Amino acid sequence: MINFDAIPASRLPALLCEAPKAELHIHIEGSLEPELIFQLAQRNGVALAYPSVQALREAYAFTDLQSFLDIYYAGASVLIEEQDFFDMAWAYFERAAADHIVHAELFFDPQTHTARGVAMGTVINGLHRACQQAQVQLGISASLILCFLRHLSEDDALATWAQAQPYRHLIIGVGLDSSERGHPPEKFARVFAQAREQGMRLVAHAGEEGPPAYIESALDVLQVQRIDHGVRCTESPALVARLAASRMPLTVCPLSNVKLCVVPTMADHAMPALLAAGLCATVNSDDPAYFGGYMNANLLATFEALPQLGARDAYQLLRNSFEASFVDEAAKAGWIQQLDSAFQRAAGTA
Repeated sequence: MINFDAIPASRLPALLCEAPKAELHIHIEGSLEPELIFQLAQRNGVALAYPSVQALREAYAFTDLQSFLDIYYAGASVLIEEQDFFDMAWAYFERAAADHIVHAELFFDPQTHTARGVAMGTVINGLHRACQQAQVQLGISASLILCFLRHLSEDDALATWAQAQPYRHLIIGVGLDSSERGHPPEKFARVFAQAREQGMRLVAHAGEEGPPAYIESALDVLQVQRIDHGVRCTESPALVARLAASRMPLTVCPLSNVKLCVVPTMADHAMPALLAAGLCATVNSDDPAYFGGYMNANLLATFEALPQLGARDAYQLLRNSFEASFVDEAAKAGWIQQLDSAFQRAAGTA
């Protein structure tokens, strides 16, 4: 047993940073920092609309999800060769190691690249090679989840899934991202059914800008195993009860929620309500290059703005990240044991 009351509040920030954790909601294209964008643009002869790194950073003032996506897709235009995808993922893994992330499940958006003439294999092979190197050099377990862009048609998603078939052994699942409003999950019922029949893990963005009904259709129609974001579930008590009863994971991204105006400030975030309701909420960075921070920055900002959260909540969020991961039970148990040890040391009981 961990004596959470014995962990002083002053110890909590360092404990959040030092403790092992998993990241389950990271768009790898959203980790592309302006410095690397300019490096790759120069390497590949791509002309950018911004004259400098600083000018690009200053453009990161978003009013909603769509205003972010516009600049996100422009940044991705520098990704052309397999090495570009490797370099982008490797830069993320180095930051993940610094944040004591021991497992990461990376989202990637192949349609963003194949529409520009980049081959599916170029994308997946570059990312997979970085995942392999992360395991060997950094001790980070990593896997890939292919996401469909929901503002495009389901026929486009089906064609993308067909293109991905030769590389299916290199990914663990499929997801659904991009513009949520006006694009309900059921729009993609057929492609998710195909992926499910092929043994893929299934996740979907729902309940970020979309209503609670989108969460319900992601569960009922797509039969997802995790909800990405899901913060608007609090608008439906019946849905909250359902999510709690099933321990359906929510991969919450606090800094993203503030940056995209889903909530006005971090102090208004639903995280305390999610935890109080017994939901399997996790903390993640979403698109950290654009939203102001990687994993530890999200954890620190959340606990600083919401003083009602304490050591017990910190432990629960980190434990949830392992429980919600798509790995075998033995790996989960090993990481949870490491987590327990970190908190026991902080409580002076190790």
